[in-house]
Amino acid sequence: MSKLDSGEIRRLKDSSLEHLWIYGREPSEMAEKGGPRVIVSGKGSIVRDSDGREYIDGHAGLAVRNIGYGRPEIADVVYEQMKDLSFMPWGSATIPGMQLAEKLSDITPGDLSRVFFTSGGSEANETAIKLVKSYHHRMGEPTRYRFISRQQSYHGGTFATLSLGGGVSSNEPYEPVMPGVVHVPTPDPYRCPLGGTTPYECSVRCANAVADAIKFYGPRSIAAVIAEPISGSNGAAIPGDEYWPMLRDICDTNGVLLIADEVVTGFGRTGKMFACEHWGITPDIMSMGKGFTSGYLPMSGAIARKSIADVFVGSEDVTFRHIFTHGGHPACAAAALENIRIIESENLLTNSVEMGSYLLDGLQELKGKHHIIGDVRAKGLFAGVVFHKDRESRESIDPETNFGTLLNNRLFENGLILARGSNEHLVVCPPLCITRDEVDQLISVMDKTIAEVKQELSLT
Repeated sequence: MSKLDSGEIRRLKDSSLEHLWIYGREPSEMAEKGGPRVIVSGKGSIVRDSDGREYIDGHAGLAVRNIGYGRPEIADVVYEQMKDLSFMPWGSATIPGMQLAEKLSDITPGDLSRVFFTSGGSEANETAIKLVKSYHHRMGEPTRYRFISRQQSYHGGTFATLSLGGGVSSNEPYEPVMPGVVHVPTPDPYRCPLGGTTPYECSVRCANAVADAIKFYGPRSIAAVIAEPISGSNGAAIPGDEYWPMLRDICDTNGVLLIADEVVTGFGRTGKMFACEHWGITPDIMSMGKGFTSGYLPMSGAIARKSIADVFVGSEDVTFRHIFTHGGHPACAAAALENIRIIESENLLTNSVEMGSYLLDGLQELKGKHHIIGDVRAKGLFAGVVFHKDRESRESIDPETNFGTLLNNRLFENGLILARGSNEHLVVCPPLCITRDEVDQLISVMDKTIAEVKQELSLT
């Protein structure tokens, strides 16, 4: 695409206020600021807008850009694949699709073995929901229709996945949502919803809440438990080490399937290829997206254990009847394969661990300087910052101040792109290729911006 002159970019910015919905941005607010910021290029962890200004993308697009911006290798393999085959006839397979399925069976935990390709994380979780329900029907247990999800969770924007969410975004405009969803507390050792004072206590109490919900509704009514290994919407809340093994045991005891939503945490984000590896468990179904292709093309999927997948083998009557038009697109599969190759060959898991530790050190320094920071935590390059009016009392910042929005916008103005989980949570998850110098710059901008917002809102 040829470069546009400043006049045409200005015209398009004005036009977008009438014709384009932009996620997380309200048109009148953008109009007051002269239209949306237009990002035109990127390299590594840095992006540049149409005015030539540079920003550190501390949120990796939307926790997507694991290998960073500007990788021509991805463009090259996609181009070569599209020259040969840009789509596939109904009911057929493609070379990159088969190669990718094989690769995923190798790098995912345990006996996860058969993948259904989709185009985005919401579709992957939607697939997991349908797969679970269909599985129980095939097993002669159609009464298992309830899903246990967690409060303050996010699993997607489709109708069913929105129903699984636990209050991150308001469901009110879409009510009534899908019935049969039971919400239980999310383990957050810093501020445990069940009063646990240690990571161990919080993990045990929150896991037992799942067991209690299964008992209350009856095991034969529960289809699956779905959870993110680390809750992004709750400010990267990291559970204690007991939680996931207990969850696995509870599900096994009650014949309930366990879905690990690794859409955000997968492909090296936490320092492991998949976050559930930190706790040595294998879910029955794992959804994946975002870092799957690092956002170079839309690609996601749900992968099931062999024992689950085999239930859908044997005849046309038992096959899994589900489809998304662009699921398994050969160009997207080629991009995913190259993305995984880059993650492995450039040791980005190691960099995630090392830079994640360095980032956490920097966040700890910020906590020491700013009393409104209550907690910082990180697993690899998936970090969270929790804000309070006062650290000692843990009193919430008045929502009417719009602290979260103000902080987020001011960070952007100062050259750092981050995303808030709520008014009190800030998530930091830069590309896995981030350097020490860029981490230093990220921390410096956060320090400056927090000080500015504190002063503006009289939080000093």
